[in-house]
Amino acid sequence: MPHKNEARPRGRPRAFDEAAVRQAALAAFWTRGFSGVSLDDLAAATGVARPSLAAAFGSKRDLYLSAVDAFLKQFSAAAATMLTGVKPLAHELTAFYDGALQLYMSGSHGPRGCLAICTLPAEATNDAAIRQVLKAAVEATDAALRARFELAIKKRDLKPTADASALGQMASSLLFSLAIRARAGASKRDLKAMIHGGVEVLARA
Repeated sequence: MPHKNEARPRGRPRAFDEAAVRQAALAAFWTRGFSGVSLDDLAAATGVARPSLAAAFGSKRDLYLSAVDAFLKQFSAAAATMLTGVKPLAHELTAFYDGALQLYMSGSHGPRGCLAICTLPAEATNDAAIRQVLKAAVEATDAALRARFELAIKKRDLKPTADASALGQMASSLLFSLAIRARAGASKRDLKAMIHGGVEVLARA
């Protein structure tokens, strides 16, 4: 019988990679949305039993929000490397949209669009926390693009009277439209034409 002061053995470490599981869940939510994915679906997609998923991530909603957060951080980091001001505004905007479009057109079951813009709105009406995540994602996108336009004005690539805030919102709207149209089945050719036309307007404001 163990001595009463003897330390109890610690629990076994988890036998799965949480980051890999989160990415697998992200893929499931991205394709089918929050409501379209059941706990059994998540267990099948991740290869982790439901009790273990709950122990690691909490509820399905918690796992969804964790997946969305990971996606937004990845997207934000990628955008930051493209909107640096090193190259001309039109060049950087085109590269930014082309990179997003490549992501939006991906998916084993067809183009998925954007995880955030294509799945958060459906839940935002009834869930204040999800609505706040959506709001923050939109505002962060606006801010990143606004900063690039502010730099363009400072470098005199745009007129000094240009409205960086309005341009940032317009640029975000183009990005969100690409995501929705990709998920709706628009062709890559048509979406590339949208990018070309949109950048031409934005870079000449």
